[in-house]
Amino acid sequence: MASNIKLFIYLLVFFLVCASNGSSRKMVGMYEIKKGDFSVKVTNWGATIISVVLPDSKGNLADVVLGYDTIAQYVNGSGYLGALVGRVANRIGGARFVLNGKVYRLYANDGNNTLHGGHRGFSHVIWTVHEISNGEFPYITFYYHSFDGEQGFPGALDVFVTYKISDKYKLDVIMKATAINKATPVNLAQHAYWNLGGDGSGDILSNSVQIFASKITLVDKELIPTGEIATVAGTPYDFRTPMTVGSRIKEVNVGYDINYVLDAPKDDQGMRKAAIVKDNKTGRVLELWTNQPGVQLYTGNFLKNVKGKNGHVYNQYGALCLETQGFPDAVNHPTFPSTIVNPGEVYTHYMKFKFSY
Repeated sequence: MASNIKLFIYLLVFFLVCASNGSSRKMVGMYEIKKGDFSVKVTNWGATIISVVLPDSKGNLADVVLGYDTIAQYVNGSGYLGALVGRVANRIGGARFVLNGKVYRLYANDGNNTLHGGHRGFSHVIWTVHEISNGEFPYITFYYHSFDGEQGFPGALDVFVTYKISDKYKLDVIMKATAINKATPVNLAQHAYWNLGGDGSGDILSNSVQIFASKITLVDKELIPTGEIATVAGTPYDFRTPMTVGSRIKEVNVGYDINYVLDAPKDDQGMRKAAIVKDNKTGRVLELWTNQPGVQLYTGNFLKNVKGKNGHVYNQYGALCLETQGFPDAVNHPTFPSTIVNPGEVYTHYMKFKFSY
């Protein structure tokens, strides 16, 4: 049956998971949404983007996202390749915070800190396939119920993420979360590793990057924000005009891993341009828009001999991540924009990737 969205179950793996109402058996699969020669594959393990395929300036198709061949590799992987991370993305210093006078202690999985929601964050759970559509603009929506106390976070949370092809070579990521019974921090992020030259094509040091931000949130040696917001002017973090990733990367320790404070004006849909990446070899361009106040630039600093798709091996600087987000560790910095969602409120996070060549 002809359809713009094709459901491919390449691998079926069954897991027993403990839900709040007891044990239930869930199925993990891989799924594809497609429009013309633009396709996106995802899995409900971690609501993960597995691949994004599009042409280059010569019409050659390539997958521009790093990933794995099997679900088992995603389950055992440690780099969050393509995953939806949360309940709170990035780091929370000391794996603790105070909210409404109560101290909450979290699971520390990054030294003394919490990274991407803890050892069993949203990237390491099975999401429910909530809805799929094979219409003109195909999409798939995943759902996850996070229980009160999961990884130490207060309150139950209902979370949805939708991956939608909204137009030719345009991918929308829509994240929504409703706090059920307690105030809680929420800061979701999509952690795709992008290499516009194609998966396994080498490093991204020659990629040209422009980030629409004049400031960054400074961090300490453990990558925890100090609370200070500093200008990028005169520093290797200045991407206000297009610069190659490799031009100043040796000046920033092992590579870029920093939150940028976006200052581009919002449009009438509440979206602002965050970044543009161009691969000069293939002509592919990624333009990113968001409604969030920050974007994390990460240049795959800790990739080392990662066995990826099609026999490819990923190493340092093999891709870059652009994770739109609230400011890291905002729950411990009152001067940062709040990431607290109160009962009945809905957290909404939009990302739009516009690809061209």
